Amino acid sequence: MKKIALWVLTAVVLTGCGSKSKQMGEASNDFAVETVQTTSADLKTSYPATIKGMQDIEIRPKVSGYLVKLLVDEGSTVRKGQPLFLIDSEQYRAAVKAAQAQIRVCRANIATQRLTVENKRMLFKQNIISSYDLKMAENTLASYEAQLASAEAQLQSAQDNLRWCTVTSPADGVVGSIPYRVGSLVSAQSADPLTTVSNISKMYVYFSMTEKQLLALTREAGGVNAAIKKMPAVSLLLSDGSTYSQSGTISTVSGVIDSSTGSVQMRATFDNAQHILRSGGTGSILVPTHSNDAIIVPQNATFDVQDKKFVYVLNNDKTVATREITVLPQNDGQTYVIASGLRSGERIVVDGVNQLKNGQKINPITLAQLRANQKKEQQAMKDGKMPGEK
Repeated sequence: MKKIALWVLTAVVLTGCGSKSKQMGEASNDFAVETVQTTSADLKTSYPATIKGMQDIEIRPKVSGYLVKLLVDEGSTVRKGQPLFLIDSEQYRAAVKAAQAQIRVCRANIATQRLTVENKRMLFKQNIISSYDLKMAENTLASYEAQLASAEAQLQSAQDNLRWCTVTSPADGVVGSIPYRVGSLVSAQSADPLTTVSNISKMYVYFSMTEKQLLALTREAGGVNAAIKKMPAVSLLLSDGSTYSQSGTISTVSGVIDSSTGSVQMRATFDNAQHILRSGGTGSILVPTHSNDAIIVPQNATFDVQDKKFVYVLNNDKTVATREITVLPQNDGQTYVIASGLRSGERIVVDGVNQLKNGQKINPITLAQLRANQKKEQQAMKDGKMPGEK
């Protein structure tokens, strides 16, 4: 009798546990599902961009010689006309002195020849010499005067070369890398410039827009210039993921479409008073746009597989199927804006997607019902009850 009673008790316990396990299994098969709908939204379209200063000027020497002094360092802020480098000037000082001496010789020759010409003219008036002798004297004077002009040009060239031994900045800006050091032989034919001075008070940010996008803008605005004027302020997403504090304006559109890429280059201008942006940097231009048929889904409804995003779409037979989607890179941390992969009216699972597998049959409920069920289960556990127990 004891064995029979024990067997009956065990069967009852197993039956009860099986019933509760079934209830728990049924509860775990409930998944929140929402129908995808289009809505109006203010979006931002991202375009890869490169950052350049208003002026990126290569500093190259106009004369050959050895560097004798570097007056600035890499990264220094310089003003227009500020000396940057000194090139050995001894040979150019000597050339200036030689040109000055040549001018004095020419002027002395001219003074002497003028006296000769005046004397020849007086003798010619007295019929003492022929016109040939007078003409030869005048031609010699003209030759000396031409030699003086040539000597003066040589002096100007020598003075320029001497002045160019001090290499100055042609604009305000920031000094780039300096590949040459004191003692290096430099010339105008050197492979690398002495440095680059970048005017970064304002920055040009270049990005490309597709030909179709440009056509849509110009048709809507009535021309390229009108489209530029109507375009809103743009933002700059930096390489570290932060957004630059200043907004920019689109200032120009290239007149040539790149046939290999089907895109046209555009330029936005940003103030850079604090010199945060540097020439040669990269980022992304964010152009705000308004859409009346945007599809927005919760980030909880998506999952990643090898850098691709997927959602679970609910079929009519209550099974789920994976669907790859693409989203806009900009998001608010809670939702994604769908670029492709979903249509209005489709139903997707919005919670617990990490518990699903492709082809699984579920019991679709609303998100509100799911939250209510979860709240009841939490309260039941607090009360010491098993899930599903009344």
